[in-house]
Amino acid sequence: MSGLNCAGASGLDGIKTVFIILMENHDWSTIEGSTNCPYINTHLLPKASHARQYYNPPGLHPSEPNYLWLEAGTNFGILNDNPPSINHLKSTNHLVTLLKNAGISWRAYEENITGTYPPLTNAYPYAVRHNPFVFFDDVATNVAYCTNHVRPYTELAGDLLNNTVARYNFITPNVTNDMHQLATNSAIGSTRILGDHWLAREIPKLLASQAYNDDGAIFITWDEGSNDISDGPIGMIVLSPHAKGGGYTNAIHYTHSSTLRTLQNIFGVRPYLGDAAKATDLSDLFINLTLTAAPGGTNGQFQVVLAGLSLGKRTVIQSSTNLWNWNSLRTNVALSDTMTFSDDWASDSNQRYYRAIQLADAFVPFALSSPQRSPLGQFRFTLSGVTPGRTNVIQASTNLLDWTGINTNVVFTNRFTFTDSGASNSDVRHYRALQLP
Repeated sequence: MSGLNCAGASGLDGIKTVFIILMENHDWSTIEGSTNCPYINTHLLPKASHARQYYNPPGLHPSEPNYLWLEAGTNFGILNDNPPSINHLKSTNHLVTLLKNAGISWRAYEENITGTYPPLTNAYPYAVRHNPFVFFDDVATNVAYCTNHVRPYTELAGDLLNNTVARYNFITPNVTNDMHQLATNSAIGSTRILGDHWLAREIPKLLASQAYNDDGAIFITWDEGSNDISDGPIGMIVLSPHAKGGGYTNAIHYTHSSTLRTLQNIFGVRPYLGDAAKATDLSDLFINLTLTAAPGGTNGQFQVVLAGLSLGKRTVIQSSTNLWNWNSLRTNVALSDTMTFSDDWASDSNQRYYRAIQLADAFVPFALSSPQRSPLGQFRFTLSGVTPGRTNVIQASTNLLDWTGINTNVVFTNRFTFTDSGASNSDVRHYRALQLP
């Protein structure tokens, strides 16, 4: 079809602002489903995408080398938590220097620093080993540059309100809020509870900000597995208008190199740093759409097929004649993973480009589907649109008046398959499903 230009788009392409939050020292198996982490399990995971096979780099412990890896794709041979006075680095091959050279703003928000001088030593509950930027001489030795970019966490709320956050924002809770250790004289006896409470207080501020809602992304991960020994899996939770969300999860093998490669792809800075050069990025956690030309257009109209849609998300189709100025042609809610679209105005243009964007969830369809009956008379079906962590009740009836609960459970995926072994006793069987608050 002459003049029609369609291309696939990574969900990373439209992200403008990144917030990354580093938690500490827990395997994902101690977080997912834990009653010590109610906010993560009942509020974040149902909205987010998350990875089930995310690891720190093999055998890399303790904390400090993992923070350096997230910044540079290598630990530079460091395998301890010594301060910058010992472990300072002359290398300029790290992310925020690539960003600076590309004119892309960055800022680190560190809990419990003053912001009046480079924070190069521990000052409980601030731990310098959790602040990778001050280990690099090109940051730490330039006092003005360092203090302008490494700021007290207390400033983040105002920057969000005024929409003055940087494009790349690295957030470090203190050692009692990041699940690393218990607070002094605290009545709470679980590091996970402390960290979950901190996320419950702070994440809503990010979600309400203009920076997040205008093509932002939040990455929540852990530095390493439990006890400075385990490599994981550890958590990687992604919240974004561009993320698949709705409890989506995958089993792709990722490491901190994957996160670094993802950040470099979002901001378009090269060369890939260290191990990021051979890593798989996190794009599968985001919406990846494809547009292809479709037959059937008449009278100069262009017709395209949009595939890879996430059900229940608002979908915007835009067109351009110059790849610079884009106009929205249609906005709707995806009810299937594909749609065909005809552009009635295409006859006015010799050249036409198209792109598609999916936005935050409009709704999550909750439905029973794919009914099957086995040779033994059992019924089996799939319940989709499940909110992970909430209680599901499946009921059955023979007359649509009297309903009996036949299964109650809590799952941590957005769908599950159920078999009713009692169905063989009924000629007619009706089903319904409920989710409790």
